[in-house]
Amino acid sequence: MTIDRNAEALSAEELRALVPQLQQLTEKYRQAEALQKALFDISELANSVSELSRLYPAIHDIISGMMNARNFFVALYEQNTELVDFVYFVDEFDELNVRQLPSSVLKKGITGHVLRTGEPLFLTKENYKQQLKHIAAEELGSDPVDWIGVPLKRGAQVIGAMVVQSYDESVRYSEQDLELLVFVSQHIVNAVDRVKSREITEKTIRERTRQLRTINEELQEEIQERQKIESLQQALFEISELSANVEGDMLDFYASLHDILSRLLSAPNCYVALLDEKSKRLDFPYYSDEKDQQIDSRPLGKGLTEYVLNTGQAALIDLERASALTESGELEDEVSERMIERNNCWLGSPLVVDGDISGVIAVQTYEKDKGYTLKDLELLKFVSHHIAVAMERKKAAEATQEMNQQLADKVKERTEELYKTNQHLKKQIEERKEIELKLIHDAHHDALTDLPNRVLFTNRLELAVANKKRHPEHNFAVLFIDLDRFKLINDTIGHHAGDMFLIEVSKRIGQCIRGHDLLARLGGDEFVILLDCLDDEDDAEEVASRIIDLLGKPFLLDDKEMYSGASIGIAFIQSWYSNADEVIRDADAAMYQAKAFGRGRYMTFDSSMRDRLLEEVELESEFRRMLKEGLFECFCQPAVSLSNNEWVYLECYIRWLHPTLGKVKREQFWNVAEHTGLTIEMDNFMLEKACESLSKLKSQANKPLRIAMNLSINHILQSKLVNQLLEQLEEYGISPEQLVLEFDENALNQRSQHVLPALKKLKKAGVTLVLDNFGSGLASLSYLYSYPFDYVKIDHRFVKSLPKSEKNLKMIQSVLSIAEHLGFQLIAEGIDREEQLTALREIGCELGQGNMVVEAQRLEDLQPKDIGVVVTG
Repeated sequence: MTIDRNAEALSAEELRALVPQLQQLTEKYRQAEALQKALFDISELANSVSELSRLYPAIHDIISGMMNARNFFVALYEQNTELVDFVYFVDEFDELNVRQLPSSVLKKGITGHVLRTGEPLFLTKENYKQQLKHIAAEELGSDPVDWIGVPLKRGAQVIGAMVVQSYDESVRYSEQDLELLVFVSQHIVNAVDRVKSREITEKTIRERTRQLRTINEELQEEIQERQKIESLQQALFEISELSANVEGDMLDFYASLHDILSRLLSAPNCYVALLDEKSKRLDFPYYSDEKDQQIDSRPLGKGLTEYVLNTGQAALIDLERASALTESGELEDEVSERMIERNNCWLGSPLVVDGDISGVIAVQTYEKDKGYTLKDLELLKFVSHHIAVAMERKKAAEATQEMNQQLADKVKERTEELYKTNQHLKKQIEERKEIELKLIHDAHHDALTDLPNRVLFTNRLELAVANKKRHPEHNFAVLFIDLDRFKLINDTIGHHAGDMFLIEVSKRIGQCIRGHDLLARLGGDEFVILLDCLDDEDDAEEVASRIIDLLGKPFLLDDKEMYSGASIGIAFIQSWYSNADEVIRDADAAMYQAKAFGRGRYMTFDSSMRDRLLEEVELESEFRRMLKEGLFECFCQPAVSLSNNEWVYLECYIRWLHPTLGKVKREQFWNVAEHTGLTIEMDNFMLEKACESLSKLKSQANKPLRIAMNLSINHILQSKLVNQLLEQLEEYGISPEQLVLEFDENALNQRSQHVLPALKKLKKAGVTLVLDNFGSGLASLSYLYSYPFDYVKIDHRFVKSLPKSEKNLKMIQSVLSIAEHLGFQLIAEGIDREEQLTALREIGCELGQGNMVVEAQRLEDLQPKDIGVVVTG
């Protein structure tokens, strides 16, 4: 009431006098509210923005909301480099051509004054010239109307400056604007520091993710290689066992052989044909065929069997090949017509003992879509040698049986004992069959959870990929699941509880999918799911959400309540996928992306996750440049005698140190060479380096020297390339006897039928031939019998496990025994430890290679004094 009376007492003039004060007070409140909002916005930016490039424009927008700031820039000073970096620059008249300037140049101007003194500076049109003289600064840009610069400080240290300026007479700044910028600058510094810290953290996470992905790929490659070797060893074991057990009926022997072949390749129809004593007729002691019940002995003619006998080589004959052989007169017309009528595909290999062909083993199929491949041919070639040996043993056993018949009366009392033994053996056979069935199940299922393993999952996924190509409207998805806190559970309550945890996890995941979906465990704490025939892509995300929710519930392990979770990557199968590994790879990449954004979530794969593919493109481009400019580094390492370290020959090879990716694996850049079609150019580069070094060394050295290099199979597929190689040696004045060529076994597996003539030509010219990485391919032993190799290098994976692996040690002993009979020498490569060297010496291995024997060095650093005595072998 009193206030109302006072208000009434005020005159109109007094009220008008109060209006400016009220307006000024309102303006202060408005400025305070704008400042508070700006500080709040800056704080929000520090929490939400993850890149500095996005932070500075946002700050510009905030300051523009408080004052006219059309011309605005931020400059940061780096003391270590003495450079000033204009991280953000917007100006109506001046254009910034150089982002970084030396501080010595910039500090001559008004911005440099702020950086140097750490004090704010306010220049107006009225005091601009006077202030420049006062602070001894030069004009470095267009003259502004008003100019405000405030330092950015981290504590007492000046880290940069923030500047606003006006070129418009209508836009003027005040001391309040200066105070506003000074007040806001510290909050901006805090925001910059937080965003920069977040940038560094995310960069570190991305680099760690890339490293983990690389390690995982290496582990997967090693697992695949071990599985391939184990499969091969199992097949060798069964064939060796059958070859040794020749005491039973010969027909049973052939039937057992047929059974083994059926498990190795498609062999519904099989027969064995033998030459009679005069080599004029063919007998068929074993014949199992769905079309013909039996076949009689017949004279030699022009059939499929006779073709193999005449050529002495294994043959794969399909309808096209049969027609060609018929036209050339090597097959009778009747044979070709019968094959066409039955859709026949035939595979046969000679039975060779001591260099003589005694017969042929053949398999055939009448189904058009189940024809044979070159891989099947190589496998049958390998098997046929063991069959021939077994037949010879059988003949010897029959001769011995005739002699033993005279002693039958003396051993009658042991008949019962032998019968019991035979029953025991039969029981063992049945037990072994049961074990084999269990092994087949175990080979496709995880031992702990009994879920399908990687092999079974990959096979099923391959079918889904093929289905998607044929029916694009069908939808499939792969979920890659990685458990959280699994290592902590193992370390906390033990591995037994960890196993129980994985079993419970598999049960919970199984509750989230349909009956026709496939859940598999890849190993460790990684699971994968193939979702079959989805109605909508959202269904996959719904399954992922259910899994995450269910796995987020507590687990009761050893009376302790534990919590876990899962990160899930989703990859939808598209028509452009070519195999299952690509889908798993992309789902795995999406899972790692989910982990990067925080555990307990799912992420769907998209094209932004293909950084590794871009890396491969970069690697290919760099490879082309390195090869074109001849920048690869050449190294050398001799193969030596393990008894006295005398050199056998000097092997040259290439190392590639990539500026960003580091040391590139030898297999990786050779794969790049294969992919880009530059293998021959790579060979020529290496041959040129080797010949230059050999020419330099042989003129100064008193000892003979042979130099070796790996040669691509592509280099000898054409006869003209072989001739060019020999001509190149002649140009350098190098004798072919001084050159050693090494060929990788895996490459021979792919094109072995095309390279034998070239190898024989090189051998005839005097070039020494080496089979490299022996034991890593499928048809290894066939090369030892059929190809003219002087040396065979045992694969380094076998040497790596010595002396712990008794199985690998025995395998090397077996090859040493074969070497004695076939006339080649064995070299053990990759000897890096003393215990490996000792084990190899104990079993009689005479030659070796590795850092434990002689360390590798640069080819250009090799001096005549370094050359060891060369064993000519």
